[in-house]
Formats: sequence, structure tokens, C-alpha cells
Amino acid sequence: MDVSDLRKRILRALDDARKQSAARREATDRVAADYEHFLSGIAVPLFRQASTVLRAEAQEFTANTPAGSVRLASDRAANDFIELELDATAPDPHVIGRTSVNRGRQGVVVEERPIAPGKTVAELTESDVSEFLVAEIPKLVMR
Repeated sequence: MDVSDLRKRILRALDDARKQSAARREATDRVAADYEHFLSGIAVPLFRQASTVLRAEAQEFTANTPAGSVRLASDRAANDFIELELDATAPDPHVIGRTSVNRGRQGVVVEERPIAPGKTVAELTESDVSEFLVAEIPKLVMR
């Protein structure tokens, strides 16, 4: 192979990699902005409402907002919580719901799943979050 031809191919590959990297960064920034809007406008208010409902039923849970996530945590057991977090490492970034429950001798059991498979972060609704909460809260309360 001619050296100049190889050089052209390598330079083209490097240029393509730079363009792909820039596009990936732009997409990640867009998803991060969508996620911040989702957290502040949908997830945090619903988690706070869930905390209020649970407290009214004598279940001590508090809604927390650690950086980049929202968590509904038991006031009695540190390892019992439900949280939402952005998984930006996946090819299609999505919101992961994580439930952690301390099961005595079994130890801490952690389950993770997308809260609305097939939806982008911008497409998530209150209904998606409430369905996730309604499905996961009994795991923390009824042990």
C-alpha cells in the first residue's frame, strides 16, 4: 500500500472519530438538560408527594435530592430506598429506577430497571414515574 494512501485513510478515520465524539458530547449534553428538567419538574415533586402520602399512613419515608438523582428513603433503615438516576453510559441514555431493600440474612437486595423502557428522557411523564413508584413502594413497606 502506498504511504500517502494510508496517511489519507488514517487522517480521515481520525477526523471521523472527532466528529463522532463531538456529536456524542452534544447528545449527552442534551440528555443531561432533559434529565435536569425531568428531575425538577416531574420526579422530585412526585417523590415528595409519595413521601407525604406514606407519612400520612405512618410510614416514615423522606424524599431526598442528592446530586443528579432523587431518592425516597426509609427513616428507619438506611438501606431501604427507591431512587431515580440517569444512565448516560448506555448507547441510548435512559432513567434507571433502583430499589434497595435490606432482607435480613440475605443482605441488601438491589434491583435496577429503566422506568419506562423505550422512552427517551424527554418523553418521560408523571404517569411513568408514578407507575414505577406504585410498583416499588410495596417492596419497601411490606417486608
